[in-house]
Amino acid sequence: MKRLWILRHTKSSWDHPGLADHDRPLAPRGKKAGRRIARWAERNHVRPDLVICSTAVRALATLELVRPGLGNPAERVDRRLYHAAVDDVLELVAGEDDALAGILLIGHNPTLHELAMVLAPPGPDEFPTGAFVALQLEIDAWRELRPACGLIDAFVVPRSLSG
Repeated sequence: MKRLWILRHTKSSWDHPGLADHDRPLAPRGKKAGRRIARWAERNHVRPDLVICSTAVRALATLELVRPGLGNPAERVDRRLYHAAVDDVLELVAGEDDALAGILLIGHNPTLHELAMVLAPPGPDEFPTGAFVALQLEIDAWRELRPACGLIDAFVVPRSLSG
């Protein structure tokens, strides 16, 4: 059994129209949401062995905010999570070391929503900014990752969390 957590970056700012999409920072609401997700992760014992995060500024800022709730995982920033297709993400995760029991992905929509729907159909109805899904995967090795191999243990969005 493997664990996969999927986190869409929290709300980004559109206050700087000249910035490239990749470089957009978090909005104040996104910072508050990241802290809420961190508290939820801490209370719910979210303990990935590895966090793989997109290179986008808003994704990295989300990681910075949720990091205190994750224990002490290894981290890797991977450009493949920015504008990735679902098949690309499946390939990325399938190539990970089987010694890792759990992986957290931090990235973007529509890919992450589609990934959750592929792995645990029908998946969540929506996947707003800051959405966090916990999947239990019925696999023993990451290379076995395939559609419909997962069950959703938890799905939370920042607006549903207090504080």
